[in-house]
Amino acid sequence: MPKEFLQNITPREYQQKIFETCAEKNCLVVLPTGLGKTLIALMLTIKRMKEFPGDKVVLLAPTKPLAEQHLIFFEKHLPELFADMQLFTGMIKAEQRKKIWQTADIIFSTPQCVANDLKNNLYNLQQVCLLIEDEAHKCAKNYDYNYLAQQYQRQSQHPRILGLTASPGNNVSSIKDICKNLFIKDVELRTRESEDVKQYLQELKFEKIKVNFPPEFEELKHVLLKLFNQYVEELRRRKVLFGSSSKIGLIQLQKKIMGTLARGNKNYNYMLGASACAQAIKLQHALELLETQTLSSFNKYLKNLFNQAAKKQSKGVVKLVAKPEFNFVYMQSNELLVKNQEHPKLRELKKIVGQEKLKNKKIKIIVFTQFRDTATTISKNLNELNGIKAKVFVGQAKKNGTGLNQKQQKKIIQEFSSGEINILCATCIAEEGLDIPEVNAVIFYEPIPSAIRAIQRAGRTARLMKGKLIILITKNTRDEAHYYVSRAREKTMHSAINTIKQDLNNGKKLEFQEKLE
Repeated sequence: MPKEFLQNITPREYQQKIFETCAEKNCLVVLPTGLGKTLIALMLTIKRMKEFPGDKVVLLAPTKPLAEQHLIFFEKHLPELFADMQLFTGMIKAEQRKKIWQTADIIFSTPQCVANDLKNNLYNLQQVCLLIEDEAHKCAKNYDYNYLAQQYQRQSQHPRILGLTASPGNNVSSIKDICKNLFIKDVELRTRESEDVKQYLQELKFEKIKVNFPPEFEELKHVLLKLFNQYVEELRRRKVLFGSSSKIGLIQLQKKIMGTLARGNKNYNYMLGASACAQAIKLQHALELLETQTLSSFNKYLKNLFNQAAKKQSKGVVKLVAKPEFNFVYMQSNELLVKNQEHPKLRELKKIVGQEKLKNKKIKIIVFTQFRDTATTISKNLNELNGIKAKVFVGQAKKNGTGLNQKQQKKIIQEFSSGEINILCATCIAEEGLDIPEVNAVIFYEPIPSAIRAIQRAGRTARLMKGKLIILITKNTRDEAHYYVSRAREKTMHSAINTIKQDLNNGKKLEFQEKLE
């Protein structure tokens, strides 16, 4: 029984039940953030290592900090001499990794690292008795995750796979893909409402706060929409756009047109269509910033388009910024900022944070937003409040290297844990896995249509102490649509998982890749 080796921790009833399923077959565990997926992985590690002495366990996580976090958890809750545990990173030379592999019992790594080593024949997975893939929803897109699962299934003498995720997606086909890619035979799903989970959680208060879209903003939106519709009409006239003119629809169209041009079809109609599509996307983005973010980020974006035009980066942008409607919107946004007018969500957010601070001096809050510029504006505004110390928490931008590297991220989390700062203004970097301390409230500056991300954000509160989830919504904007889409997708996800679980339990095959190339 794994419990005899566990130190300073006792499994909860639902963790024990889930572990028993995982001990019998390859399993996908779907459990909200903070409900102890890693402990289930640890219990299964102990069991497999006792069953197959001398075999290894490999735990994969999508980022180095996450892999490191799992290592720390294992070290904390296992006897010192139980196993030799090692962290694989790209910083360790390949030859060194080859040596470490031979002596290590439990290896924590990113999928890229192990996948590259396998391709270079540094070692094989023959003696691995358990493969754990954390944030398993990423295996729908992460080639290395899939490649490793296939190689493991082929090479291992004693294969067992455990997939962990807070949310695998919201439709049957994407969840089935994850199950197929990981050779899953059963699914264990729990939500905050599950009978065996409820007793361990604190009350989560949910508030939906709606704000009015100011008439001055409405005027800007009306002018931008008029301009946007001119580009959409052009795309339809050129017979390239037939479907939705949403931001996602236009981005997909852009990929299609660019693909056609890249394959050598230099059709003049397509070239003009590509330009019109690019400008339509820019206007959709501007509308999103105006409706859901801050006036300063909207203004900054328009200014950026003027800069692009000045540098003659594209003829399309030069034409766009020359239009009188565009100039009117830019001048009006400048005037509103001079008058200190901002998006009403900012004022509402300051009010909420101020009230929470009065109720609790040791407040800890995460404010989530989609965009870095918004996070910066929010942080600046919240720091004007008495007793509030806010910091921006973002990832590192791949393109220009801006943002926070892993060392800086760690430092901010430590400051947040110790109470040096009490508000994190975070983008999606704080949604997944990272060991951020529990908070009193999670505030969504805007609703997001993704069920996966909404579930991960909400999981940051109401675990060990009472918590609040507050969502700010601007009336009559895409905020409202995104809110209802996300709720619907979450419900769909739960029913999709239950359908697949029943199929698996009834012996239905998910057309597994039995024949591996």
